[in-house]
Amino acid sequence: MNTNNSFQRQTDRLIIRQVKQEDADAIFGYRSNAEVNRYQGWIPATIQDVHHFLAYKVSHKINVPDTWVQFVMIKKKNNELIGDMGIHFLLSDATHVEIGCTLSKKNQGRGYATEALKAVINYLFTELGKRRIVASIDPRNQSSINLFERLAFRKEAHLKECLFINGEWVDDLIYALEKEE
Repeated sequence: MNTNNSFQRQTDRLIIRQVKQEDADAIFGYRSNAEVNRYQGWIPATIQDVHHFLAYKVSHKINVPDTWVQFVMIKKKNNELIGDMGIHFLLSDATHVEIGCTLSKKNQGRGYATEALKAVINYLFTELGKRRIVASIDPRNQSSINLFERLAFRKEAHLKECLFINGEWVDDLIYALEKEE
């Protein structure tokens, strides 16, 4: 198992790297807006929540079963941190991962998430040898559905009221992409 401690990739417009504690202010800036992030499972109330999350909830080793690794997206042209991606290395099957993405409101709809996810998906399949990537999406989040469908993920399941997020029971859509696809 490859547990390389660092990750960095560049796309045409972005630098994608592992999160650092010094990213906390930028992350809090776009993640703390409860309305914009209403479909997210984690909305920090304080900057301390972000520091705690980065210190205790995010692994700094890649490809360790039952851990989450967080990558950030940074615009090359102005070094602005605009979003993050979580990768869940599942305990039940080392060939599968779960992926999720959060982008600041002002940077949505410009193709940044697609660009970043393509790079990370390629990394997961080619360098880490993963066979399957899944995404869990709230069915009310049409933007995320469109994003993952653009990336050739297919809908596999619609689970009714199976997650308790932000004080309510919500449905969950499971999208997946196989390496062969």
